[in-house]
Amino acid sequence: MILRRIHAGACSGWRSRSRVSWKQRLPFSSSVPSQPVPPLAQTLQEYLRALEPLLPAEELDHTRRMVQEFGRPGGLGARLQQGLEKRARHARNWITPWWVQWAYLEGRQPLPVHSSPAISLPRRDYNGWRNQLVFAAKLIAAVLDFKAKMSSGQLPVEYMRGRPLCMELYPLLFSSCRIPGPKHDSIAHYGRARRSPTHITVVRNYQFFQLEVYNSDGSRMTESQIHGQLLRIRAQSWKTDKEPMGILTSEHRHTWGQAYERLMRDKLNKESVQLIETGIFSLCLDSPVMRISDEKFVCVSVQRPLPLTDRYASRKAAQILHGGGTFSNSGNRWFDKTLQFVVGEDGSWGLLYEQATAEGPPIATLLDHILDYCEKPDPKRAPLVPLPTPKKLYFHIDREIKRDIEHAKQNLDILINDLDVNVFNFKGFGKELPKRHELSPHSFIQVALELAYYRVHNELCPSCDIVSQRMFRGGRTEYVRSPTSRTFQFVLAFDDPSVGREAKLQLFREAVDAHAALTDRAFKGHGIERHLLGLKLQAIEDGLSIPKVFMDTAYGLATHWKLRTGQVPANTDSVMCFGPLVPDGYAVCYNPQADHVHFSIIAFNCCEETHAETLAVTLRDTLCQLQQLLQPTA
Repeated sequence: MILRRIHAGACSGWRSRSRVSWKQRLPFSSSVPSQPVPPLAQTLQEYLRALEPLLPAEELDHTRRMVQEFGRPGGLGARLQQGLEKRARHARNWITPWWVQWAYLEGRQPLPVHSSPAISLPRRDYNGWRNQLVFAAKLIAAVLDFKAKMSSGQLPVEYMRGRPLCMELYPLLFSSCRIPGPKHDSIAHYGRARRSPTHITVVRNYQFFQLEVYNSDGSRMTESQIHGQLLRIRAQSWKTDKEPMGILTSEHRHTWGQAYERLMRDKLNKESVQLIETGIFSLCLDSPVMRISDEKFVCVSVQRPLPLTDRYASRKAAQILHGGGTFSNSGNRWFDKTLQFVVGEDGSWGLLYEQATAEGPPIATLLDHILDYCEKPDPKRAPLVPLPTPKKLYFHIDREIKRDIEHAKQNLDILINDLDVNVFNFKGFGKELPKRHELSPHSFIQVALELAYYRVHNELCPSCDIVSQRMFRGGRTEYVRSPTSRTFQFVLAFDDPSVGREAKLQLFREAVDAHAALTDRAFKGHGIERHLLGLKLQAIEDGLSIPKVFMDTAYGLATHWKLRTGQVPANTDSVMCFGPLVPDGYAVCYNPQADHVHFSIIAFNCCEETHAETLAVTLRDTLCQLQQLLQPTA
C-alpha cells in the first residue's frame, strides 16, 4: 500500500437521502467484533496516572478523592457504566454516534484549519494548465475506478496488526456532504439512492460546474473524454467579477447555517447547491501556489532559515488546507464536501476531506489506488460520441448574500493570516533506526515531541495522539494521552549534566515503551478518552447533572490539548496537516520513512508563546541528540 494508515475523522451521524436499508447500503463488510466498554475501575486508574506528570501533588490528591467517590461500588460511575454496557448490547457501536455528534456536528468552528485535514502529495512533474488538465482527467478516472471496485465488492478486507478492519465507511466517501445548521450540522449521503449521482463538481476561478462522468449507457467516461470536458470547463471559466460562493462554507458554522437558509430560499441557488452536495466528489483546479516573502519562513527565536524546498512545501500544504486566501484559491472550495481533490497549475496536488463523514484509513486506501493508477496508461480509447457541455452552476446573489460573502472573506483571511505552517523533511534518520534498537518508531517520535516541547516552553503539556478503532464494528478513533510519568522523568533528566548517558538511555527506553503500551491498549479498545466522554454523555442522556469529576479543573487542564499529533505512515513523501485544537497549542503530523521523516507543524500567530518554526528547529536538534544517545560512536 502507498498509504496504509492515516489520521482519522468520524462517521455515522449522517442522514441518507435513500430509503435503502443499512445492510443494503453496505455491499461488503468485514467480520469484526463490537467495540468493548472498558472496565470502569481500569479507566479511572489510567486517568489518574495520566494526570500525575501534569498536576502538583495537592491538586492530584484532591482529584484522586473525587475520582474515588465517582467510582465507588454502587455510586454514580457504576450506574453510568451500566448504562454504557446496556447501550453497547443494543447499538452497532456504543460511542461512534455520540462522538460524531459531539466532536463534529455540534462543533461551531469553521471547517478549514479547525476540522478538515489536508494531505499534500508529492509535486507532479509538470508546469502549466495543459498538463494540469491531463493529470486532473487521470485523477478523476482513478477515483471512478476505485468507486467501481468498491461498489462491486472487489476491495479486499484491510488488516492492521493482523486483525481485520471494519469496511463500513467506504460507501460514505462518495456523494456525501455536511449540511450546515444554525445549532448543529447533519450529514447527507446520496450514494446509495435508487438513482445515485453520476456527476462530479469541478470548480475553477470560483465558478462551479456539473460534470457528468458516465456515458448514457452507464459506462465510465475515459480519460480522454474527461480531458475534453475539462477543456470545455476551462474555456467557460475565465476570471470574472463573479462572487466566490465557496467562501461561505468557510464560515463559523452558526453563521453559515443562517446564510445557508437564506441561500436556499431561491430556486436557482437551491438547485446549484444541491448539485454540489450530491456530486460524487469535487475537483478544484487551482492557480499556482502563491509566493510569500522568505522572511516569513525564518525561525523566530533561533533565526535559522529553513531550506528553500521546505518553504515551498509549507506553502503548498497550506494551500491544500485552506486555499491560500480570498486573493488566491480559497474560492475554489466547498468545505462541506466530503472529498475535494486539489490540482494546481504548478504540479501541486492533494486532498482535503471533511472528517465528520470521512475516515482517514479508507481515504489512505483511495489515495493508494490513485497513485498506482496514475502510473498506468489510459486503458480505453474515447468513443466517438458527442458529449453534453458541462453545466455551469449559477447563483442569484441578493444584498444579504453579498454581505454574507464579504464577511466570510474577511474572516477567512484573518484565520489564514493567523496560521503558522511549517513543513519540513528530517533527513537524519527514519523509522529503521528505532527498529534496530527494538523501539517503536511511533512512540520514539512521540517522546521526542514531548522533549522538544519542554525545551521550548519549559513545561510538559497535555498531548493527544490519534489511533484508529476500525478493528471494531463502526469504530472510528481514540486518543492516546501523553506524557506519561516515564516521559516526565526522562525529560527532566535529558538536559541534566549530572545524569549519565546510560541512565538517560534507560529512561528513554522506559518512556518509549510506556507510550507504546498505552497505544497497544487503545488498539485493543481499552483507551480512556472515549470511555470518559461516554460516561459524561450517558449522564446527560439520563437527565443528570454533569458529574463533578468532569467539572474538576484537572479534567479541563488535562483535555486542553496543547499538542495534537497524528502519525501518517506512507510509502510516498506525502504530509498531512490540520490546525491545533487550542489557541495556544500545536498540531503535528509526521510520515516516517525508512531513512527520513516528513513533519508538518502548525500553530497560531495570535499566541505569542507558540512558534511553529521554533518547535521545528528544536525538534530537529532533539532528534539528532536522541540518535547520538542511541549511537554515541556514529
